[in-house]
Amino acid sequence: MPGWSLTGCARGRVVLKRLPPPRSIAPPAPPFGCFVAKTECIRRAKRRTRERERERERLESLLSLVLVDRYTMSRDPNPFDEMDVNPFATSAASGSNSRLPTLASKAFGFGNKNDATVDIPLDTDAKKREKELATWEENLKRREMDIKRREDALSRAGVTIEEKNWPPFFPIIHHDIAKEIPVHAQRLQYLAFASWLGILLCLSWNVIAVIVCWIKGGGVKIFFLAIIYGLLGCPLSYVLWYRPLYRAMRTDSALKFGWFFLFYLIHVGFCILAAIAPPIVFHGKSLTGILAAIDTFSDHALVGIFYLVGFGLFCLETLISLWVLQRVYMYFRGHE
Repeated sequence: MPGWSLTGCARGRVVLKRLPPPRSIAPPAPPFGCFVAKTECIRRAKRRTRERERERERLESLLSLVLVDRYTMSRDPNPFDEMDVNPFATSAASGSNSRLPTLASKAFGFGNKNDATVDIPLDTDAKKREKELATWEENLKRREMDIKRREDALSRAGVTIEEKNWPPFFPIIHHDIAKEIPVHAQRLQYLAFASWLGILLCLSWNVIAVIVCWIKGGGVKIFFLAIIYGLLGCPLSYVLWYRPLYRAMRTDSALKFGWFFLFYLIHVGFCILAAIAPPIVFHGKSLTGILAAIDTFSDHALVGIFYLVGFGLFCLETLISLWVLQRVYMYFRGHE
């Protein structure tokens, strides 16, 4: 029997002795270090669990975006087409036609009923785009270096790239005195530029005055001569003496200065001839000089006034041209 022990037999009787109740033995207390280690293990396990949860959420979002992108590319070949959206459509119609939100909001392969392992390379498109961008950047750098090398070669050879910038409303020629001409020669270059604009004005007014004379019965031959003077004089004056002077001021070239002096003397002679307008070709009425103005006053006073204005313009152009010639010659002699 529990709690009793057999002590012996005496005279045919069994002697039993009651045992004292057993004492409860408490298990030994674990050391403090084991408790700390266990707590640290629990913390690490919780931390790993949270990291796995965050990684799983990130993968779910990336996978959803990839699937939505593929679905959109396969269903909509032109994403820039306009879509007819009816905001008042019924819920059934919207539920039947909107697979895209369902695919976007559904989590694929994580915690669903019929899970399946889907191995989709998420970084393929990103790596491909990075390679394309790197190739494009290399091409741009190579082209930039090629252009710079060509510009350096041209600058070493003395060839400058001239961009057309004048007149501003319709650029025809390259002209930038403030940036390309030395400061001490800019005033003289502006004076030569005024002389070139003056001959353009004189030839234009000559055409107008001759047209008025033609209307009043002066004949068609003088009109054609005035047109020839205007069409040839404007571009030739720029090519033959103004542009050489511009480049001579920029590069200090003696050859360019010599070319300018040669053709500018011809320009001055033409201005003097036009201001006088001697009756050599068609009675001299193709140029608005003083002799032609006196001749036309007897017939039509209006035509005479136009010719007098032209005579004044040619006289002013002659004086400015002589001044420019003298100043450029002094500048050239001072730099020899």
